[in-house]
Amino acid sequence: MEIIRYAELRAEPWRNKGGVTRELASHPKAASAQDGAWDWRVSIAEVSKAGAFSAFPGMDRVLTVIEGELLLLTVDGAEHPLEKYRPFRFSGDADTASALPTGDIRDLNVITRNGAFKGYTSIIELSKKRAHPVFEGQLGILLQGQATVSPGAAASDAEPGGGDTPVDGVAPEAAPAPGEPETLGRYDAVVGSDSGTPEILGRGFLAVVSIDRVTG
Repeated sequence: MEIIRYAELRAEPWRNKGGVTRELASHPKAASAQDGAWDWRVSIAEVSKAGAFSAFPGMDRVLTVIEGELLLLTVDGAEHPLEKYRPFRFSGDADTASALPTGDIRDLNVITRNGAFKGYTSIIELSKKRAHPVFEGQLGILLQGQATVSPGAAASDAEPGGGDTPVDGVAPEAAPAPGEPETLGRYDAVVGSDSGTPEILGRGFLAVVSIDRVTG
């Protein structure tokens, strides 16, 4: 079971100095979160200054405000008021700028290369009674509240030293004992798997990011 701890991620400043980005995962792993030498990336940005967004030609973007009240996004001249927990998809080729009418915000970004991958973001409310599974090709990111994650039943049958293939460039933590729950901090990400599928229990809100490979 692999957990990406948000507190351990490096903050990289934007080119326009309007905020910083912390990369949760990317494929293939790039030398810098900003260089675009990847086919998909999942990151969290802190936006403290209004201004233009960097362009990502040939990419598709899904942006979700996860802290703060409102981001006013202008995409190719059209204004879009983005409220908390409402994912918004737009083209990385678009001329994009932001305004912060209610103050600083934090957002979750999913960027995928057109024709290779497609990204999706869903916001769900967690339950203490029914665990939410995180499958292969997904990240489960705790946005608010308290939660624990446990390896699924299949993990108990795994060979010693086994485990899931890590997200490119992100070293997994040492595996807990089978079935032992791990506490999640805010913005920690659980890497999904179809073998010993991680299950999240708690109270609060979870972002489920799915990265699907485009075929055909």
